[in-house]
Amino acid sequence: MAKNTQKQATLTLLRQASKPLSLSELATKLNHSVSERTLRRWLADWQADKKVQKTGAGPTTSYQITPASKEPATAALASDSFAFLEGLDTDLRAALLNQIRDLWTHSSTALEGNTLTLGDTHFILEEGLTVSGKPIKDHLEVRGHARAIEILYQCIGKPIEEERVFALHRAVQTEQFDDIYKPIGAWKVEANGTHIVGQDNKPHFIEYALPLFVPTLMTQVLDSINATSPESVTLNNAAEIYAKIHMGIAHIHPFFDGNGRIARLLANIPLLKSGLPPLVIPQEQRRAYIETLSTYQISIGQLTDASGVWPDPKQLKAFSEFCANCYSETKELVEQAFKIQTNRAPT
Repeated sequence: MAKNTQKQATLTLLRQASKPLSLSELATKLNHSVSERTLRRWLADWQADKKVQKTGAGPTTSYQITPASKEPATAALASDSFAFLEGLDTDLRAALLNQIRDLWTHSSTALEGNTLTLGDTHFILEEGLTVSGKPIKDHLEVRGHARAIEILYQCIGKPIEEERVFALHRAVQTEQFDDIYKPIGAWKVEANGTHIVGQDNKPHFIEYALPLFVPTLMTQVLDSINATSPESVTLNNAAEIYAKIHMGIAHIHPFFDGNGRIARLLANIPLLKSGLPPLVIPQEQRRAYIETLSTYQISIGQLTDASGVWPDPKQLKAFSEFCANCYSETKELVEQAFKIQTNRAPT
């Protein structure tokens, strides 16, 4: 295992541990592939960066991830400030946010193979009950994605950072693994890719960015999100901005699993910050969605530090147009809410 991968695996072990771990426990979980001297150096660096905190002294010394600070405001309060809600009565605001949550959660999980319908999704999230005959995994995915939307709403109005992305991944990745090669809430530690049949009717293998390059490439993505001012996003260019972020994350594939859901969440931050409803890709467009993504990725090739995230922005046009054609369902929900509001007005 390369040193960079071992270091990432060590941090992942600390994130996933249910209790603080001693130096010897960390060494054992890593099969003693890293010397204690190296582990001490890494732990000292993480303490300096406030990523890890130490407790005890001498033989009782142990280490754990520094707990995240609590949010000063709830997601509900954050989402209540969205401009697309302005002018609606309180009950209509709440109903619209729930409709968007249901649609977004259903569509994003269904694109990944979840078998629950939109009605099932609504029932699970509203009633807190299960649907007979449906897999528990599918129920957990739905609840996890809805939780991720809440976390995403907390990001609005503040810069998005790496730890917040990891929190989103922990929310959507509801299937737990006790495997350092499948880190939850951390960047991938192994290379990944997928095989597809391209538009030329020939087999292709898409190799995503190597773990070595993920932190730098994802920093570029987050910097792009944070640099997008609310004033610069309009209904006319929202799909283009969404498509750029979405494609960047999907092409990097920074996690061992859950990349599509994370891409579809993070790509909506600029839209929400600008007061627009989120863009949701319908399940019915799954094949066209995958084909458009893969055509771009085959054309661009594997991403590296040298290539950057978007080597040829002009080639994003087809995916931008696809996303623009998908940006109707949530806008229609907003329109329906305002029709009801208009009908409430005194004559």
